[in-house]
Amino acid sequence: MARATGSAPVRSRGWRTGSPVRPPVRRTTGPEVRIPLDVDTLLAANQAYYDAFEAADLDAMSDVWEHSERVVCTHPGWSTLRGWASVTASWVAIFGASQRLQFILTEPLPEIVGEVGWVSVNENVLGAADGTTIAALNVFVHHDDRWAMVAHHAGQVVGS
Repeated sequence: MARATGSAPVRSRGWRTGSPVRPPVRRTTGPEVRIPLDVDTLLAANQAYYDAFEAADLDAMSDVWEHSERVVCTHPGWSTLRGWASVTASWVAIFGASQRLQFILTEPLPEIVGEVGWVSVNENVLGAADGTTIAALNVFVHHDDRWAMVAHHAGQVVGS
C-alpha cells in the first residue's frame, strides 16, 4: 500500500519508532517551552487512542483523555460533546455496539507548539458497511509528564 509520494499508509498497530515509514514532522517551539517535547511520544499518545478504540477498551480510552470540563469530542455525524462526563458516556455507547472497527491511518501530521500538540490524520475505517475515510484532528496537552487528549474532531470525507 505504499504510495509514490513516499507517504505510506500507517496501520494503526503497525507504526512504531524506528520504522522506515515515518510521517512528516513539523515542530514549532518558542521561548515558552521549558523542556523539549518529543514528537514520538505525541505520536505514541495518538496511537494509544486508536489502540483503545479498536480494542473497545474503556479503561485504555480513559487513560488517553484528560478528565476535565474543557475536553471536547465530535464523532462523525454527532453534535460536539463537551466535558469529560459527556465524552466518556459516548465511548460507553460506542463500545457497547457489537460492531468493531479497524483503523488504517494515512498522512498523519504531528505538530507541537509549546505544551500543546496535535495530529491531523486520515482514518481509513474498516468494519463499517463499505469502509469509509474520516478526516480527524486529535489535540493533546502535555502535563504530568504525559500527553493527554483534550479534543477529537472527526468528519467523514465525502465520496469515501
